[in-house]
Amino acid sequence: MQETRQNRISRLLQKELSSIFQSQTRKMHGVLVSVTRVRISPDLSICTAYLSIFPSDRGDEILRNINASEKTIRYELGTRVRNQLRIIPELRFFIDDSLDYLEHIDQLLKEG
Repeated sequence: MQETRQNRISRLLQKELSSIFQSQTRKMHGVLVSVTRVRISPDLSICTAYLSIFPSDRGDEILRNINASEKTIRYELGTRVRNQLRIIPELRFFIDDSLDYLEHIDQLLKEG
C-alpha cells in the first residue's frame, strides 16, 4: 500500500517539477532541463530528483544554480501541489548522466 502511494506521489512531483523547470529554462535559450526520475522517501519528507541537462557541459553550473534556488523551487512546488500533499518534501537534485553513459558506450562499440 505504501509503495503505491510513494509511486503516485513520485509521478506527481516529477510532472510538477518538469513544468517548473520548463517555465524557468524558457528564459535561458539553448538550455533544456528535464526530470528523468523522482524518488521519494517512505515518510514522504525527502524528494530526490534526477535531472538530465542539455548541453551536458554546462550541467554542473546549472545544477549549482538549481541547488541555490531550491527554496524558491520548493515554494513553487508547494503552491502547485498544496491540495494533494500536506507536507512539501525537502528537495535534492542530482545530475542523471545515464544518457551520456549510453552515448559513450555506443561510441566505444562503433570504434571497436
